[in-house]
Amino acid sequence: MQLKEKETQIIEELRLIPDAYERLGYLVEYSKKVPKLNVSLKLDGFKIEGCLSQLWIVPEFKDQKCYFKSESDSSIVHGIAGLLCDFFSDQPPKEILNNDATFLEEVGINQHLSPNRRNGLSKIVESIHRFAKSCDQG
Repeated sequence: MQLKEKETQIIEELRLIPDAYERLGYLVEYSKKVPKLNVSLKLDGFKIEGCLSQLWIVPEFKDQKCYFKSESDSSIVHGIAGLLCDFFSDQPPKEILNNDATFLEEVGINQHLSPNRRNGLSKIVESIHRFAKSCDQG
């Protein structure tokens, strides 16, 4: 599925939830479905700096596509990171680099995050983009 299709699907799903705080609850529920990382993957090199909570984004490049896994000790951050990892996974690097996940603002996720959580959100996207850029071969 292309990122545009994934984006449309997520927007439609989140817009069914009328209250912005309930959307944050959705992210907490989403976090419960995101598998925990194997402890061997919780390395400093995968840790996202500048995030108040403990957060790891583990990238992988195979068959010309990027894949991402994540874990955080905060339910909201774990949910957001999981959503973004699912969103950007199974995509070629160029596709990832052409999307910055601003649709989360569109559905009211950013507005109800603390400034530190918003900073963490931008760090997740930066980390994913940095990896995609390192894999982009043209």
